[in-house]
Amino acid sequence: MKGLFVTFEGGEGAGKSSMLHAIGKELSEEGYQVLETREPGGIEIAEKIRHVILDTSHTAMDARTEALLYAAARRQHLVEKVVPALQEGKIVLCDRFIDSSLAYQGYARGLGMDEVYKVNDFAIEHCMPELTLLFDIEPSEGLSRIAANKGREQNRLDLEEIDFHQKVYDAYHQLAGKYPNRIKVINAGQPFDKVKSAAYQVLRTHLPEVK
Repeated sequence: MKGLFVTFEGGEGAGKSSMLHAIGKELSEEGYQVLETREPGGIEIAEKIRHVILDTSHTAMDARTEALLYAAARRQHLVEKVVPALQEGKIVLCDRFIDSSLAYQGYARGLGMDEVYKVNDFAIEHCMPELTLLFDIEPSEGLSRIAANKGREQNRLDLEEIDFHQKVYDAYHQLAGKYPNRIKVINAGQPFDKVKSAAYQVLRTHLPEVK
């Protein structure tokens, strides 16, 4: 495919969504064709699945059910939105992808990262991002940011105890160690402009020439 697939990862409150929009804006201003999207969601079917997954009243949801719903939303989003954009040569910036499932369901939920990878590999048919920016922040700091942001939508994952978020944090570091060529760690505890500069510097090494 002609485009560039970049995913933005990190724990709750890492600021990856805001960073994605800021970088997407800068890329567009430089003349690149950019698609900004998110998981779970991005298209109608996946957004409906997102609502089911993140509904704060669905606390009884089984961990395997959760993992399968994420994989289902990911599949539909990929074939309906991401792959066509990559075929058109666009730079796709996606808020979360397979690494989120490995960290949250595979490790933090205790399902096993290898097991969750198998389910997701079936869903994505080996379509992996060329670059993953991991916005790294201590869980306590990220959750403090969320608490201070009154306008942020609360989801079911926000209700988890700190131990859960620490496991997510640990899992992301394991993944970064396992896939160092793809996953690049960005210190998200810095001021916004410094985080953006660091992330953009890494991304620039993967950018094609503007046509």
